[in-house]
Amino acid sequence: MTALTALTAAMVSSAGEAVRRIGHRRIRVAGWLLAALWAAVFPVVSVLGPHRVWGTCAAIGYAGAALASCLLPRPRARSWAVGCALAGAVVLPLLLLVATGSGQSEVTVVERSAELMLTRATPYPADPRVVTDYNPYLPGMALLGLPRALWGDGGIARVLGDARVWCAGVFLLCLWAGRRVLTGRGDGHTRASATSVAVLIASPVVALPLCVSGIDLPMTGLCCLGLALAARRRPVAAGLVLAAACSLKWTAWPACAVAVALLAATAGARPARRCAAVTVAGTLTAVLPAALLSPGPMVRHVLAFPTGRAPVATPAASPLPGRLLADLGPAGWYTAVGLLLCAGTAVAASLVLRPPTGVVAAADRLALGLCAAFLLAPAGRFGYLALPLVLVVWPRAVTGYRRPHAVSRPAVPGRRPPVRRSAGYGADTAGAREVPGARAGRGCRT
Repeated sequence: MTALTALTAAMVSSAGEAVRRIGHRRIRVAGWLLAALWAAVFPVVSVLGPHRVWGTCAAIGYAGAALASCLLPRPRARSWAVGCALAGAVVLPLLLLVATGSGQSEVTVVERSAELMLTRATPYPADPRVVTDYNPYLPGMALLGLPRALWGDGGIARVLGDARVWCAGVFLLCLWAGRRVLTGRGDGHTRASATSVAVLIASPVVALPLCVSGIDLPMTGLCCLGLALAARRRPVAAGLVLAAACSLKWTAWPACAVAVALLAATAGARPARRCAAVTVAGTLTAVLPAALLSPGPMVRHVLAFPTGRAPVATPAASPLPGRLLADLGPAGWYTAVGLLLCAGTAVAASLVLRPPTGVVAAADRLALGLCAAFLLAPAGRFGYLALPLVLVVWPRAVTGYRRPHAVSRPAVPGRRPPVRRSAGYGADTAGAREVPGARAGRGCRT
């Protein structure tokens, strides 16, 4: 178990102990009220119309969830609370914003890139002049805008063709598939994990971007599914899923290295090489045609604009460390890039020296690398940190991962020591290994 996973597990265990002392019901009520208060701030302070719409709807939904958690009997309180939160923070604002065509500029960029792909075979305009002319995504992202380009903007096509609908669909489908890959059982744990994932989706961290833009969520879901498949030792399927993620945004590329390290540690070198080969081949198939047709525009859109080296300033200007350094001038920009490379090298070295052995450790390692990238990049925004947060929470919600407490017990002569089982398939086992020839379903480890 890596130090990061151990630290995160210890924090989760401490939080769980605190929850047991205070009471689950009070914690849920306080959490929903805090989410309602956070959402209620948007109609007051935000200058963006989609954010104000989401904040109004979400505040009502979260308040209803708090009331349900407080007043209803225990068996029904959680399900009704999650339903209210999903309805108010996801379903209602998404339908309103999609029906009115209101959203962040990223939605328009993706839909226009699909039109350019159909007409010019490349999603990158040759001469961008304003911020909305730039397309900082890889060619695979244009596929999510194809329904709008093919169906137009009239009637029901206004809703079904919106890129946010397809982004949300890919994200939710990947989370559902990943949960089935890791659990695949119809018992109470699977039902509890489904509720936990629903809470994650209804949380402001996921609900807000899902409704107003949704662009980062497909990559997030594909990374989760790719790591789940790698934990189940399915290298080809993991490679195909990761290739789809890597063809959307270049920030998904570290997921390939983490998945390869996970497979190498648990399944051997050959499956790891197979996963890497499939990922690279799939990514090149999706990206290379546009790179060959318009290499110059692609560099300006995908590399220069996100890093702040284009003539037009990127709107990703949150006061993160990398951005603050870049604002100091060329020396600060190169310093931020140097720190970013050092952080990437450190994470890569950790994959070689201490490779992850389960989906939780792999997701933690990827989250650590992406946090370093987002914090030290010359241009970034706070919203990017939602991806590392989902990577930390989702595997634990699905597998029910907990760090077992070490309990010192006297040895009893003639009695076998207790076997520590993992909480879910692919969860970390801290050095436990399968006994060759053990019967299926027994879970024997030494």
